[in-house]
Amino acid sequence: MPIETSPVIAPGTLSAVPQPTLATADGDLLLRPLEPGDAAAVHAAFQDPTLRYWHARRMDSPQEALGWIEGTHETWRTETAAQWFVTGAADGEPLGRMALREMILADGVAEIGYWVLPAARGRGVAPRALAALTQWALAAGFHRLDLKHSTRNEASCRVALKSGYDLEGTARSSVLHTDGWHDMHIHARIQEA
Repeated sequence: MPIETSPVIAPGTLSAVPQPTLATADGDLLLRPLEPGDAAAVHAAFQDPTLRYWHARRMDSPQEALGWIEGTHETWRTETAAQWFVTGAADGEPLGRMALREMILADGVAEIGYWVLPAARGRGVAPRALAALTQWALAAGFHRLDLKHSTRNEASCRVALKSGYDLEGTARSSVLHTDGWHDMHIHARIQEA
């Protein structure tokens, strides 16, 4: 059955170029594609119980982290997701991760995902990195960026609101965590005409 609308972002637009490195407005943080050398830091991040709780995932070894990192390069090539490692611009200190998950270029939509390492929490890393990612994504042609988090995750709610992601509603009992089903807040940023 033919589709009567044109793709919002033409297939091949993103994969035709290397995944970019982004900088925050203050220049203090970089969002860069993950590299094999990041495997130990990614593995260490997933040893944090808070990160595992909200993401309901484990990463049991640096080798597993390396496989995940290799997969991030494949999702850029297939234009299905994009992952960035957030680091200090001056020292390369690992601080967290930002992502466009579940990218659907034809519809111009993607879902935001992120985490911040324990030592970097409370330093404004997530809102600044999210602002840089949002600016790039909207300039790249995405029309809608969704940000979903458990209603129990007050820190993520603060990041979303601080970053201009309006709260649109609550999806009841929609994500299974280790302690059961969670209601999820749905925030969004829309490309302004």
